[in-house]
Amino acid sequence: MRVVVGVTGASGAIYAVGFLEALKNLQIETHLVVTPRGEQTLRHECGLTVQELGRFARLHQVDDLFSPLASGSFRAEAMVVVPCSMHTLGAMAGGLSDNLLTRSAHVMLKEGRKLVVVPRETPLDIIHLENMLRLARAGAHILPASPAFYHRPQDLPQAITFVVGKILDVLEIDHDIFPRWGKA
Repeated sequence: MRVVVGVTGASGAIYAVGFLEALKNLQIETHLVVTPRGEQTLRHECGLTVQELGRFARLHQVDDLFSPLASGSFRAEAMVVVPCSMHTLGAMAGGLSDNLLTRSAHVMLKEGRKLVVVPRETPLDIIHLENMLRLARAGAHILPASPAFYHRPQDLPQAITFVVGKILDVLEIDHDIFPRWGKA
């Protein structure tokens, strides 16, 4: 399996780090695109640089529209935008493909492949909700970064792992990184 991961400037960069780490542990080929605001947020929230994420994935420059990711002939089965800012969500919902992240997302939609969008914003206004609905109608999976508590997470990493596991579930990737309902 081949997965594209997009990281934007929304708070919640730790979800991207956890997801990239899980994909590496599962030996899944991963390609990464990070927006400039995503780079800033990653550095601020996690103390990491984009280059340090290179240990998890092949890095593509967000302004490189000649990257293979910009074409439907690049056979990635899925793309996950985590975390997804409302700016990027709005661009995707509006059909804008002005950078590699939004172009890659549209490639997924036009090719009928999985696009998972992990918004991290609260509260949501009607424009946010309408943009999510528009993307969902186009075929995207909207997976808000909302950890569960039935498994009684003891720390932040366990709460993050739950969201990462839900993303893996939507991608139909077998894993055992969080306790299932009734097994906690």
